Amino acid sequence: MLAKAQELGLLKSEYEKIKSILNRDPNFTEVCIYSVMWSEHCSYKNSVKWLKKLPTNGKNVIVESGKENAGVVDIGDDLGIVFKIESHNHPSAIEPYQGAATGVGGINRDIFTMGARPIAQLNSLRLGEIKLEKTKWLLKGIVKGIGDYGNTLGIPVVGGELQFNECYNTNPLVNAMSVGILNIDKIISATAYGNNNPVFIVGAPTGKDGINGAVFASQDITENSINNLPSVQVGDPFLEKLLLEATQELSETDYLIGMQDMGAAGIICTTSEMSAKTGAGMKINLDCVPTRQPNMLPFEILLSESQERMLVVIKKGYEKSLKNIFIKWDLSCDEIGYVTNDGILNYYSGNELVARVPAKSLVLGGGAPEYDREYKEPSYFANTLNFDINNIEEPENFEDVAEFLVAHVNIASKNWATEQFDSMVGGINMSTNYPSDSGIVNIKNNNKAIALTTDCNARYVYSNPETGALIAVCEAARNITCSGGIPTAITNCLNFGNPYSPEVYWQFVGAIKGIRKACLALNIPVTGGNVSFYNQSVINDQEIAVFPTPTIGMLGVLEDKRLATTLAFKKSEDLIYIIGSSKNDISSSEYLYSFQKVKVSPPPYFNIQEELKVQSAVQQLIRKKLVSTAHDCSDGGLFSTLCEMGYPNNLGFSIKTKNEIRKDAFLFGESQGRIVISFSPDQEKDIKKMLRKLECKFENIGKVTTKNIIIDNKSWRMNINDYKKIHLSSLKNHMKD
Repeated sequence: MLAKAQELGLLKSEYEKIKSILNRDPNFTEVCIYSVMWSEHCSYKNSVKWLKKLPTNGKNVIVESGKENAGVVDIGDDLGIVFKIESHNHPSAIEPYQGAATGVGGINRDIFTMGARPIAQLNSLRLGEIKLEKTKWLLKGIVKGIGDYGNTLGIPVVGGELQFNECYNTNPLVNAMSVGILNIDKIISATAYGNNNPVFIVGAPTGKDGINGAVFASQDITENSINNLPSVQVGDPFLEKLLLEATQELSETDYLIGMQDMGAAGIICTTSEMSAKTGAGMKINLDCVPTRQPNMLPFEILLSESQERMLVVIKKGYEKSLKNIFIKWDLSCDEIGYVTNDGILNYYSGNELVARVPAKSLVLGGGAPEYDREYKEPSYFANTLNFDINNIEEPENFEDVAEFLVAHVNIASKNWATEQFDSMVGGINMSTNYPSDSGIVNIKNNNKAIALTTDCNARYVYSNPETGALIAVCEAARNITCSGGIPTAITNCLNFGNPYSPEVYWQFVGAIKGIRKACLALNIPVTGGNVSFYNQSVINDQEIAVFPTPTIGMLGVLEDKRLATTLAFKKSEDLIYIIGSSKNDISSSEYLYSFQKVKVSPPPYFNIQEELKVQSAVQQLIRKKLVSTAHDCSDGGLFSTLCEMGYPNNLGFSIKTKNEIRKDAFLFGESQGRIVISFSPDQEKDIKKMLRKLECKFENIGKVTTKNIIIDNKSWRMNINDYKKIHLSSLKNHMKD
């Protein structure tokens, strides 16, 4: 049995620990149980030590990270926002449509399992070089999967990211975020208690899809990974829509004790986690589980990751009431066992006890192992410190650089993808026709709105994980701030290579340190998320890891929805200021990386104290209604930022560069902590007065024009409409090839 355990991913030491827990040798089904529950995907055994260092509580946090399926934040008026981001990387790498679709389904179930109604979705996608046919195939499948599933559920996509880099050629990253709303007294817990209380499985029947999916997600992608195709789940969004409505009705009852989504590891995960939370146990009859295929073996039923299923525990005596709800919605609802008070999980098949394990031994903080991995600085890091801007020649023609960057797929419009997502359903997306740095979602029958964003520049994190992760959190906060919101809480999806590689683990540790520093400085908590290791290919015996990509999903609150601020220039002759200051810096910029072909450099300039001042100043300017627009200066630098502000209303800009800063750095550098605002000239006096009082740096760089682009008093050959055509068509043209 040891050989089988190792084949399923368990270490010899872990197998010995299982024997110690059980006081005997485990049988085959029990080995399968521990292999999935102690896999990295379920147990977080290589990350939990560092995750515990993240700040998880705050004055508005109702449900902290790790306590339930998702975190909950109080936004006042007895309303809570439930939100979380998770990955579905490995399945999407080998079957992009179903991999992405079931990722969307799973993250939404995490939200409505808690009693919340999902109101918004975001996604953060990373793929390889756009010129590769494989990248295009993956992108088409991933986008269609997200669109088909989310559109069917009727939940608008209000934001996200789509980035390309050769490091993702084999390992795409598919991170899905869902956001829901509920009354805070209606939160449903994923728990089980009460001796003899019945346990039900509801929703879809159980099939052989997704078996050992958690183990698959805890392995490197290799040339043979296609053989794991059965580990990819198959989704049914129409059934999930019914399940959503049925569980919303169930959440209003007084006999519901607990409910949990069946995601990774299926029945074994839900029964163990719900029981371990209260020290309860369960007796489960696997013969009572409805299956799609005949003669499924016990381990297949336990480990199946078939989608659209929930485990429900109710008070004894209300079985008929529960069934009536699910009959109404034409859904399966089957009693499969009952709760015990001994802490032991007993699984039966054909009157035979096929597995008997302590519930707590399977979960984090119970019996699951926790490791402290070795980490060391990779050799490339020293090379980043040797970068000298003076060794880079400035381009002869800045207009050529501008055209190159506007057309670059990391900066150009992602409309090829976003047009496949429904952003208008529900009528609550306030940012569809009024573009802003984050998605703004209306809270009906309330003066409030929420702002949502996902952010991470993986180039920065690769250059310096701690600083890069700091920047990721702060950029997310800038996007919330520019939209009129106050940054409130984050969820994160931490995508890294193999944790057993000391260099990869160094990246992970650094990123955690950076996220922690940023959250403490901004006074915002981490309410949950996901760790995705093993985003690493083995090709011809060579290990190739993705850039460390700690994606930040952030929630902000607009206390008054009238504060919603767009990024679009409003009228010609409005003034343009930079809040913050530009630096003689091109480090890790898209310009340096893609145009100058310099792949190794430090992160861009960043100072956390300056960042805090800039964000506070812009928040106050917006609340005083002094600015017309606000936009974070980030990817592509100032020129790209100004173009994005001009596109919506076809307005150009006239600016002057600074003599003390290289022109390429001023136009295309990505130094952090800068926000561009525009406003009517009659507001200038009040704005200057406030910024000086706040001791916040600012620069008057020019004004809005009708359509021309003028830099240092020279009209460029292309106007804003010309750049807009390139911006809108670039990705579409690539996808036509």
